[in-house]
Amino acid sequence: MQRLKALEVVRRSSFQRFSSFSNLKRSFSALPNYAQTDDLSDQVLVEGRPNSRAAILNRPSALNALTTSMVARLNRLYESWEENSDIGFVLMKGSGRAFCSGPDVVALYNLSNEGNIEDCKKFFETLYKFVYLQGTFLKPHVALLDGIMMGAGAGIVLPGLFRLVTDRTVFSHPEVRMGFHPDAGASFYLSRLPGYLGEYLALTGDKLNGVEMIACGLATHYSLNARFAGIDERLGKLITDDPSVIESSLAAYGDIVYPDRRSVLYKLDAIDKCFSHDTLEEILEALKKEAAQSYDEWYSTTLKLLGEASPLSLKVTLRSIREGRFQSLDQCLAREYRISLNGILKHTSTDFYEGVRSRLVDKDFAPKWNPPRLEDVSKEMVDSYFSRAGELPELELPTALREPFI
Repeated sequence: MQRLKALEVVRRSSFQRFSSFSNLKRSFSALPNYAQTDDLSDQVLVEGRPNSRAAILNRPSALNALTTSMVARLNRLYESWEENSDIGFVLMKGSGRAFCSGPDVVALYNLSNEGNIEDCKKFFETLYKFVYLQGTFLKPHVALLDGIMMGAGAGIVLPGLFRLVTDRTVFSHPEVRMGFHPDAGASFYLSRLPGYLGEYLALTGDKLNGVEMIACGLATHYSLNARFAGIDERLGKLITDDPSVIESSLAAYGDIVYPDRRSVLYKLDAIDKCFSHDTLEEILEALKKEAAQSYDEWYSTTLKLLGEASPLSLKVTLRSIREGRFQSLDQCLAREYRISLNGILKHTSTDFYEGVRSRLVDKDFAPKWNPPRLEDVSKEMVDSYFSRAGELPELELPTALREPFI
């Protein structure tokens, strides 16, 4: 697989934590209509191939944002494909200029404002169960990640075996700017990135391009968008269930790439120095100290990104990522489920609603966070997000039938 051998900044032992997860070998012994539509029946299309199946996310006008019905359909499809002995491997891609922009948060915002908590709960339950299915899937899985990939849009494919990115790929976890937290398994895979890069990405919402995703281990293959159709066509003709054959086919279209010198990956030493601290207060203090002593604008830019986020979400997210370092995928999903439901229920704060309102509804980009300052966020507030969400049940995953990878 195409690792950036020349990139010394990612040559450290912590890289092995994620690479062992991303390179797991798993074994087992009518063309779609691409019309741009938001009809429920067409939001996930299926492409039949001689020895494989492809699921196509098809809400291009909404950047393929996920709804409950879309994820439920993915669950049904993947379960049936795993049981079908005629299918050797499975593929997922998106239509339009995005792979997937994550959940349809405006729909969740509206549902909850209408008091429809049950449907919100159903969305997260369905989503997290699919992430677990993906993370324990017995057949090789290929994700063609050409375009925008945000939040849960990453979670539904990153646990899979192969993840091909292109020069159009843009990855980010912007949840803290919407008063939420990186979920759908994010605390599992972000916590396994080199050093404290995962904390940095989760707390700032900064973006990575396809080259950077290869460098840090989030992706397994890279190819130019111009070759994308050829890759898809070649995969469609494969008659195999052997991961090594699929890997060779992907590698045949690969390009050797190196991150730009301005890439954040060249800041890993600075990230480790500042984001390795135990608390948000200490992280901010370290960044401010370096900003005062350095001419590097990266420190002030990072402080600005942190200043735009919900103070409560920052503290919840840091704890979630730190706990994820020592937990399996199912444990991370169970914790994220509690955090998500508590955020929807408004028991401690209404930051999720304020964040969605300011960025996606009214678009004034002037959220009024509650609490407004980091020093006003108490330990009890943070603890409440990690507790069972009222009378709502905990997330139940089929761990007895599908053992999680650690």
